[in-house]
Amino acid sequence: MDAARQERLPQLDIYRALAITGVLHVHASSFAAGEQALNSPYYYWLNWINIFFKFGTPSFIFLSSFVLFYNYYGRPVTRSLIGHFYRRRLKYILLPYLLASIGYYTLTLYVNGVLMQQPAENLSSFLAALFSGSAYAHLYFVFISIQFYLLFPLILKLLQSSRLWVKWAFPLGLGLQWGFILWNKYQLHIVEKGSLAISYLAYYMLGAYIAVHFEEMKRWLMQPWGKLTSGHKRLTVLLFTSWLAAAFIHVQLWYEARHFGNWTDSLWYELLWNVHTLLSALVLLYVTFMLYRKAPRGLVAFLTRLGELSFAIYLIHPLLLAVYRRFRYSISPDSLLYVGFIYGGLMVALAGSWIMVQFAFRRFPQAWMAFGSVPRPLAPPVKVKPSVTAGNGQVQSEIKGKHGA
Repeated sequence: MDAARQERLPQLDIYRALAITGVLHVHASSFAAGEQALNSPYYYWLNWINIFFKFGTPSFIFLSSFVLFYNYYGRPVTRSLIGHFYRRRLKYILLPYLLASIGYYTLTLYVNGVLMQQPAENLSSFLAALFSGSAYAHLYFVFISIQFYLLFPLILKLLQSSRLWVKWAFPLGLGLQWGFILWNKYQLHIVEKGSLAISYLAYYMLGAYIAVHFEEMKRWLMQPWGKLTSGHKRLTVLLFTSWLAAAFIHVQLWYEARHFGNWTDSLWYELLWNVHTLLSALVLLYVTFMLYRKAPRGLVAFLTRLGELSFAIYLIHPLLLAVYRRFRYSISPDSLLYVGFIYGGLMVALAGSWIMVQFAFRRFPQAWMAFGSVPRPLAPPVKVKPSVTAGNGQVQSEIKGKHGA
């Protein structure tokens, strides 16, 4: 099993950094892009921020699938492998999700003044929220990830069984996703469909397909522009052009709806979101490898650390945003200062979360319970235990790390 392990791709931490930046833009602008700043002269820009950066969560979904299939596709599905896989997800994903859900739900009850009222009803309501990913607005992402983890061994085994399944993975994922979208629109009417993994199946399957074919993708991702083939250059230009076109049409559709009330069929919003964010996942992958190759080392180090902390930042940043927004006082949405206030929230959420989680990882050995896996550079120092070999008395060092792969 160990022989089949893939090389680590440090570029992916930059991908996570770009994705969490997208998430922070959307969440920081969410109130402003609603009705709060609807008549502001800066509304187009506020709406643009809110819609253009919606690639954040779908890109995380794509990346999580890519990483799983990149690491596991070449390894036999054994009981030991599956046991190790689930132990890590239980420890570093499910436990932080549970604690975050309890924390945010309790805080919501407290703010609404009902924490000590009707405890049985509150508990029942919390359990319903826990099993629907709705204990707080952003936790649906972790909830759908847990759903995919449950299915992962079956999908992995299926894709390993035949290259034909790999070839059709993305079209099948896209077809099943849209089958569910249409079924839900015309019959099921599930309001919180975004909390179901099938709503993102195309992203999971795209990640799987690219992971399996990553050796071929390397030629596109790792070569500088001058060394790319003419075919790769044309495809890259087509990718970026299509991405920008989809993004700006998506932005404009929502602007017309929100600002002027010109709403259209919900399937158009679904389609443009899907095209925009699927293309974004590929664009971010290309940009990630380009930045790692060409950006100044200081910027690479900054983005790498941000990516390493991205899951913890994702969990905690809404709390800081909620506190920050209580200090808006009388800033008018008509003022340019209001735009500054929105970006101030983004910076507070980013910097505050970063400081808090990095401090926690450095100072508290059990911080993983709340924030997930400890980044390697922040892990406690390895313990060096001297031992004496039998025979010649030579001293050797046994290096024992706390965190496995």
